[in-house]
Amino acid sequence: MASGTKTKRMKEMAACSICLNLMTEPVSISCGHSYCQICMKMYLSQIHRTQGQMTSFCPLCRAPFHIASLRSNKQLGNLIDLIKEMEDSESGLVCEEHGEQFQLFCEDDGQLICWRCERAPQHQGHSTALVEDVCQGYKEKLQHALTKLSQFEAEYMNQKTFMEIEITKWKVAIETRRQNIKSDFKNLHEFLHAEEKSYLWRLEKEEEQRLRRLRESEANVQQKCDELKSQILELKEKCQSSGQKVLQNVKETLSRAYAVQLEAPEPFSMQVQTACDVAELYLDVKEMLRCHQVGVTLDPDTAHPNLLLSKDRRQVSRGWNQQNLAVSPRRFTTFPCVLGCEGFTSGKHYFEVDVGEGTAWDVGVCMEIVERGHGMQQKPEFGFWAIRLCTEKGYMALTSPPTILELPERPLVVGVALDYEAGVVSFYSMTSGSHIFTFPMASFSGMLRPFFQVYQYSPLFLPSCSE
Repeated sequence: MASGTKTKRMKEMAACSICLNLMTEPVSISCGHSYCQICMKMYLSQIHRTQGQMTSFCPLCRAPFHIASLRSNKQLGNLIDLIKEMEDSESGLVCEEHGEQFQLFCEDDGQLICWRCERAPQHQGHSTALVEDVCQGYKEKLQHALTKLSQFEAEYMNQKTFMEIEITKWKVAIETRRQNIKSDFKNLHEFLHAEEKSYLWRLEKEEEQRLRRLRESEANVQQKCDELKSQILELKEKCQSSGQKVLQNVKETLSRAYAVQLEAPEPFSMQVQTACDVAELYLDVKEMLRCHQVGVTLDPDTAHPNLLLSKDRRQVSRGWNQQNLAVSPRRFTTFPCVLGCEGFTSGKHYFEVDVGEGTAWDVGVCMEIVERGHGMQQKPEFGFWAIRLCTEKGYMALTSPPTILELPERPLVVGVALDYEAGVVSFYSMTSGSHIFTFPMASFSGMLRPFFQVYQYSPLFLPSCSE
């Protein structure tokens, strides 16, 4: 009893004031107090985070000390080891059969035995050794197993992180593809809506199936991590236990630890398989529009003096002011505009304008009776339905106020569709067949004609129906 009391007092003296356990790798500071090395590191890291100082205060007596004064206390460490040995000897495991302490270890059976067990028939001829002689060797083996499993745990954590990143990337890829598909389908006519829903449904199914497999793989990795954590905790507890507890069922523990193998996660392709060739779908739109196509030529009597028309009246460009032009009330005098010769008073009509690589242009239709001088305003309420490309603001529809157009591509050929009775004017990029803009429904009266405004270095060409 007296020995136990002394051991208890020694434990109290060797206890860390921070964690209240026997010190591990004790370090001393200038005031003489000692603490666990890891406890002191954590204490100092917290101090530095909040105060950022190199001088700290002893957690026990509040005496100041400098970080550089930390010293390893090996003598105290040896004393703590001795206290642990005394505890082991006082609370050693006892053989249930003989009532003697386990002082031997049978290598053949991997069991703790007492001196009487050694003489029993079941251990005759077996290799036995004192517990203290073999304990360190098995501790090293356990530590090796612990290191291996810790490495596996770290690898599985890396795999889990990788899977989380892959899931995020997959979701981003899916969302990007979803937005692209929606953006493409946004400009389709109603007869393409069913195709949009079909492709989005396929994409959703692909996302769902792949995410399910990714999450199953993630769950599998998490399960292996949990199993490893359980084994690691068991090994840590053994490594910190007394010699007899270390050796108790040690071979079975090591066998289970060595049996663990690192498994690579199932590889997955991060390529989205659902793709939609919207341009191919738009071929039907092109065919539908061209059913109503008309050939348009330019009316020289309406052309601004700065415009140059080709002989076939299918091309117009900006030039110098032309003299000796016939005076005509039909001519545009303020802005460099020109009309087509063709007039529309009913039905559906469609024509194309090759805008090429031009950096600025206006294309559309207007009423025959629009203002062509200083009072000219290109708005629907003044008889103009047109879209524009300008160098500063890009594409816009000349509504009131103008509507900025975000186009996914640069149209090289613009299609203009007019449904006179329906009061609708629509524009298409014939490069891909995609819809650009449709003006709000209007009520037309009188004649409508093709309308063009021409800017410097941006000629316009009107292809024939055959082209």
